[in-house]
Amino acid sequence: MAEPSTIIVTGCSSGIGAYCARALKAEGWRVFATVRKPEDLASLEADGLEALLMDYTDEASIAALVDTVSGRTGGRIDALFNNGAYGQPGAVEDLSMEALRQQFETNLFGWHDLTRRVIPLMRAQGHGRIVQCSSILGLMTYRYRGAYAASKYALEGLSLTMRMELEGSGIHVSLIEPGPIESRFTANALAKIEKNIDLVNSPHAKEYERQLARLKGTGPVNRHKRGPDAVYEVLRHALTARRPRPHYLVTTPAKQGAILKRLLPASLFYRLMRSLD
Repeated sequence: MAEPSTIIVTGCSSGIGAYCARALKAEGWRVFATVRKPEDLASLEADGLEALLMDYTDEASIAALVDTVSGRTGGRIDALFNNGAYGQPGAVEDLSMEALRQQFETNLFGWHDLTRRVIPLMRAQGHGRIVQCSSILGLMTYRYRGAYAASKYALEGLSLTMRMELEGSGIHVSLIEPGPIESRFTANALAKIEKNIDLVNSPHAKEYERQLARLKGTGPVNRHKRGPDAVYEVLRHALTARRPRPHYLVTTPAKQGAILKRLLPASLFYRLMRSLD
């Protein structure tokens, strides 16, 4: 009997990671699901997932994760789904170096570290899938999302270069670019803006009031927001298709935005993005 395919899924305490890890397990994958907090392990283990601690900002925890998974599977890792991330809101001029550095540590550098540790195992076995959960904000930016967009733009460039460099190795790299998805992402963003941004003394104070209303759920509801199952639909294709695509756009706003960016003159497109509320 063939051994099940193995995958590491990061950021599994909630949202996209939690849903995708469970869906993959239901389809027969051996899933190693990572979380940052010990209290998040139990619910995953109860559903038959092999839950492990890993923090993208902690190099030792990344190394330990790969060693543990490799030890349990005899060195076999068929796929990696980099997903754990957060968004640091705030105007670019209000971002401290530390806030920006932490955004990149979690959303880019940790992903790079984990990916580099997994690739030699995939090379040795002659195949592998690396799927990066990017964002539509890795293709176009939006006011007060500069730190997050910058980390995703960087991820896009690094991942697409890696895709080309790995051609012929049997290892395929894909990017998923969701728009609004139901998750704890908004709650985490609220904590970050309150921690790292001077909301009162900033020249953007009035706009922050409106942003906070949205983050706290008292602003207008985004009717285009999808559930994490929308991401799983394309993740499944990226993991199993003979020729996985480089880009997978998810949600109507993401698809519309990508089309408009291609069709509109740059000045008009950026003016349109500036007007979005």
